[in-house]
Amino acid sequence: MRIPSKSVRYFAAALLCATGLAGTAATQELQAACGPATVRFAVGDRPLLEYRYADVPFKPYVAQMHTPAGVPVLRDSPADHKHHHALMFAVAADGVDFWSEKETCGRQVHRELDGPRVSTTNGETVATLTEQLDWTAPDGRLILNEDRTLTLHRQPGLSATLLTWQSRLRPPPGKQTVALTGSHYFGLGMRFVASMDAVGTFVNSSGEAGELVRGDERLVPARWCAYQAPVGNKPVTAAIFDHPQNRRHPARMFTMKQHFAYLAATLNLWKEPLSLEAGDPLTLTYGVALWDGRVEEAEIEATYQRWARQ
Repeated sequence: MRIPSKSVRYFAAALLCATGLAGTAATQELQAACGPATVRFAVGDRPLLEYRYADVPFKPYVAQMHTPAGVPVLRDSPADHKHHHALMFAVAADGVDFWSEKETCGRQVHRELDGPRVSTTNGETVATLTEQLDWTAPDGRLILNEDRTLTLHRQPGLSATLLTWQSRLRPPPGKQTVALTGSHYFGLGMRFVASMDAVGTFVNSSGEAGELVRGDERLVPARWCAYQAPVGNKPVTAAIFDHPQNRRHPARMFTMKQHFAYLAATLNLWKEPLSLEAGDPLTLTYGVALWDGRVEEAEIEATYQRWARQ
């Protein structure tokens, strides 16, 4: 199903979902349902993920993501940082900040949605949606085009909720280059629920502490980085994976837990700006995995390797 961005079409999209003509698909247990502003994924009556593509102030994002047992891990737009939207992707482009959501910041404007689609191949069930976005400056100038694809995986033997986030960035027609920059935490980032603040532990594939930037904020080159902390009285593990084919792999993983807990995969743009050329799109592929309990690093690594081979 393709959903255009104009609000006059939202009612039509909602009607399609309500009548069953589009928007809900199920293969085995995995279900995907679309609405006029969100796409929700679930297994039976257990929610897995909610993606908000419309009716957002500045950028679409994953508003909710749950462990296989249904424990919610993400926090959306807390009072201390209203622009922290659970699981979100943003950098600066041509000097326009798409992260902070101030009046001088740009917007990721939803243009079209394709999906969700659910299918099974060789025992793996996946639910996929693709969104086209225009990154626009406050004055309306088109800075960047993005094709964003989210894929939720269900596999035999997989003990985590596993999401693949892929962003394909390119200059818009008529524009030859776009300069990507940003602060040390710009990238694909996760804000965690309040009970996970300050009390958790970060682990990563390199085993190194990384570079101390300020306070307890660190950057470490790693294939994956995970945060382990309790949600209420239930321990969970949340990880971000960086695909081996990503530019500047391994990612610089940003971590902090004082004041609030945050994890992000970054391109190190604060030290190394990146020039995006027409005809040479930048494709970034990340994984996000959530487990119930504090899982061993060997299991995180095995899940990463399995994901990276797909």
